[in-house]
Amino acid sequence: MRLTPMALGVLKCGIHLLGVALLGWLILAVQQDYFGADAAKELIKYCGRTALEFLFLTLLISPLALWTRTPALIRVRRLVGLWCFFWACLHLLAFAALELGWDLSLLLEEVIKRPYMLLGSLSWLLLLALAVTSNRWSQQQLGRSWASLHRAVYVVAVLAPIHYLWSVKAITVKPLLYLTVAALLLLWRLYRYVHGEVRPR
Repeated sequence: MRLTPMALGVLKCGIHLLGVALLGWLILAVQQDYFGADAAKELIKYCGRTALEFLFLTLLISPLALWTRTPALIRVRRLVGLWCFFWACLHLLAFAALELGWDLSLLLEEVIKRPYMLLGSLSWLLLLALAVTSNRWSQQQLGRSWASLHRAVYVVAVLAPIHYLWSVKAITVKPLLYLTVAALLLLWRLYRYVHGEVRPR
């Protein structure tokens, strides 16, 4: 299937609209007190889950491009990844503001004291590195190292769902579902790599 430049542009606009719509819903939810009594924690979780969903969408693009025989789909992967980073930043900022009162020394204490915070912090730092180097200039400057660096997205796909599962007080369906989705996406890539079909990208 051939994706025309116009169709690609429409698809990119759709991705932006999705990201903005989710942000608009978040603002409305806060205004309407949708998150209930423990609004701060629910807002933090919402931002984190949305970041995970964009991460999964990023990882889903390669299988979709293969199954639909539309290699041009790969050209929207960077955009989806940047939206993932945007929501991960909101997740971190919401935690820093609502839980820690912008006290960064407390953030360091939390990372040391709570292992799931360490996983979340590592995930964010890796996403930061991927976002900063996602442009063409970085790709040219890093050469072959660029592809190796961007395979760190698979590390994030392992760490972030575990961070979410570990952060909840009790095991519930939603964190397990996110962990399952991540596992399936990674197993698909592992299967293709083991069978020598593609490099693990």
